[in-house]
Formats: sequence, C-alpha cells, structure tokens
Amino acid sequence: MITSEEIKSRLWDGATELRGSMDASRYKDYMLGLMFYKFLSDKTLETFRNTAGLGRISESELVEEYTQNREELGEELDKMIQQVLGYFVAPEYLYQKWVKDINTGDFEVQKVTDSLNNFEKTIAVTGDSDDFKGLFSSSTLDLTDTALGSNLNERNKSIKALINLFADLDMVALQKSDVLGDAYEYLIGQFAMESGKKAGEFYTPRQVSEIMAQIAAKNSNIQSIYDPTVGSGSLLLTVGKHLSKEVQKDLSYYGQEKNTATYNLTRMNLLLHGVRPEKMTVRNGDTLSHDWPEDPSQANVGVQFDAVVMNPPYSLKDWNKAGLKVSDPRFEIAGTLPPDSKGDFAFLLHGLFHLGTNGTMAIVLPHGVLFRGGSEGDIRQRLLEKNQIDTIIGLPSGMFTNTGIPVIVMVLKKNRPVGEPVLIIDASRGFVKVGKQNVLQEKDIAKIVDTYSSRNEIEGY
Repeated sequence: MITSEEIKSRLWDGATELRGSMDASRYKDYMLGLMFYKFLSDKTLETFRNTAGLGRISESELVEEYTQNREELGEELDKMIQQVLGYFVAPEYLYQKWVKDINTGDFEVQKVTDSLNNFEKTIAVTGDSDDFKGLFSSSTLDLTDTALGSNLNERNKSIKALINLFADLDMVALQKSDVLGDAYEYLIGQFAMESGKKAGEFYTPRQVSEIMAQIAAKNSNIQSIYDPTVGSGSLLLTVGKHLSKEVQKDLSYYGQEKNTATYNLTRMNLLLHGVRPEKMTVRNGDTLSHDWPEDPSQANVGVQFDAVVMNPPYSLKDWNKAGLKVSDPRFEIAGTLPPDSKGDFAFLLHGLFHLGTNGTMAIVLPHGVLFRGGSEGDIRQRLLEKNQIDTIIGLPSGMFTNTGIPVIVMVLKKNRPVGEPVLIIDASRGFVKVGKQNVLQEKDIAKIVDTYSSRNEIEGY
C-alpha cells in the first residue's frame, strides 16, 4: 500500500512539473477537481462490484463487467448504484475510460468535458443531490482555458498529463485509510503557500486551525459545527478530527462560502474525508449581506451551533453593501454597527449570534481589533460587559501566506461565570522560522491549549 508521504510528494512533484506558468490558485481547481472525479469513478466501480457480488478481479475486468451489465440492465443498474451513493458515473464516462483512451491514442478533451457535464444528470433527484450539484461547473473546471495551453493540442497534452497523475491510485482504499483526505489537505496547503496573497480566501494555516479546533473540541458534547467563511473546509475537518469517533459519527457540518470555486472545493474536501452528504450543509453565499442559516420559526434567535470557528477576510472594506441596520438581530447585542471600512467585528457578531448557549466560538482576527477606537471600541466594551469574551491569544506575525500582520485568536462564550476574568495569552514569541513563514511547533500549540485549559498564570506569557 502506498504511504501518505509517498502520495503527497508524488502529487506535489507532479503538480510542480505540469503547472507551467499557470497561477497556483487556479491550477489547484483542475488538479483537485480531477482527483475528486477519480474518487467518484472508483466509488462507482466499488459499489458495482459489491452489488454484483464480484470477487477480486482486475480493474480492467471490473470496467468490462460494469459496461456489459449496464448494457443489459440499463436504468435498473443506475438506480441500484444511485441508491447507495446518491450518484453514479456511467461506464462511458469513467475516469478509467479516459486513461484507456490516452493509452490507445483516442483521447479528446471533449470527452472529459462531456463526462463532467453528465455527472450532474446522474445525481439522485432527492436526498443528497444538492451536495454534488455544480461541483464541476465551468467556473471551477474550464477545460478550454488558454492557461492550460494556447491551442487544443497543448491543452490536450496538459490534461492528459494531469489524468495520468491519478491513474493508478485506488481512491477508495486510500479514503478508507485516511490517506486520501490527508493528501487532499496537503495539496490545498501547498497550493496556498504557492498562491501567496490569493490563498487567504481558501486556507487557514494548519497550526492556527489546530489551536482553534482543540479549543472548540474541549466541549465534548458537540453535535454541530459552523464556519461562516468556510474556505476549503479544513477548519471544520480539524475540529471533527479532535472529537471522539462516536461524536464524529453524528456530527453535522455547516459552512458558507462566497467564492464558487472555493465552495466546490469545500464540498469535495468534506466528501473525501468521509463526511456523509446528509451530515453536511454547505452554501454558496455572502455571510454578511444575508444571514444564514435562518430558522423561520425563530427569526430573531438564529440557528445555533455547539461550535463556531472562522478565519474571515481581515478588515474587509465596504462590507455593508446590503445596507444592514443595527436592528439586524446579529448586531443588536453590540448596539452599533462596525465601521464600513473594517468588517472584522461584523463577522465576529455574525458568528456569536449563531453560537449556542453552551458552545465555544474561536475566530482569527487582525491584532488591530484589540485597540481600534470608534464603534469598534464600543463593540469591545459591550462584549466585555456582556461577559462574552473568554480568551485572547496573541500569535506571531508572518504566519499567514497572504499577510505579514500579527493576528489573534479570540474565544467567545455565552455562559461564562459572572466575574470570570478574560484570559490573555501572549504566544507571539514561541515559533520557528521555516522559509519566509513563522511556524508554531507542536510544543507551542500544546502550551497554548494547556494554558487555555488550566488558566494558570505564567510570567510574561
């Protein structure tokens, strides 16, 4: 069995070799999208194998059997696979068929486009269908993009090379051993480092995710988690990872993402990590301009979650395009709106509004939220008076690919004991330098989380 490290280095080396001059944040959509389609094809074949009661036969024999059975049974077979998976990939559109065409010299890019388009039609109309809708839309995977090659011949070459990168990987076996999800996350992280400034919209550095997730997971009664600026979904998955297997089974994942390509990436990432479609609710939308999720029966309460985690865009300018008022239930607690020029507290208040009474919220914010005046000062004061700021953790600068500014993690709770002081941890000096980035080591993360739990006073920390 191929190891996690082998797969990671092979895929990343392959990506580096094949990418040419294409921007990393754009290339990742092609690479991760095709990798996901290979997973869907492998799942379809595995489900067919089990349904047909076939033993150990080679992949090419399995494809042959599937093709013959489909000719005989038609829709009946489609429905059987659909019932198990919520979708199916028809034999002529399998990833394995592309590989065969490449090997026989019959490959055409149009076949890949047709396969991706056809996938939409194979999704079960009820139940889990929405979790796969639009996954391969042209905004995510445009195979006519000249960045893949200036002419059809060049594009053909690029796409064939990408397809061959995953051709021999058994995605089902890799998913069962958690290797596939790991590799996917690793690639997202590597692309983030290469993408520089553009990466902020889809990636939170792993060490920051770890701190937030471990703090959120201290509440062991978690049934639902929510990330209103979900990016690639890695923050939700990291929280899940720190919960017991028993809790994970029933955990509901909620997220919202404005960027469509990134929203598609979230859904792929969750599905690849084995999150069942009925356990994820992910929406493509603007978190601030329209509150979500809403509970029509309790318009002023909002759907509440056991854990809220988020890494919103920092100091978002002109965030209030929708003309929201203080009367918006999300901002009522603050008694004022955050300034139009900086959306940090708007995101914080949105998350807090959706936090359950016994839940924990962790949010990454620029350092400036601690001392800027005006309405932001008023909001800080109101949150302190309401006893909802629990902990502030100062992190080193230079940890993020998209900004050099220092950041903090703020932890908020709604049921803190009266008179409980706010814990302030200065973890800004505990890091090592790796290339241009400042990186927290495992021991640095452990010290932060232990201090958060014990609330012991440590001189200068």
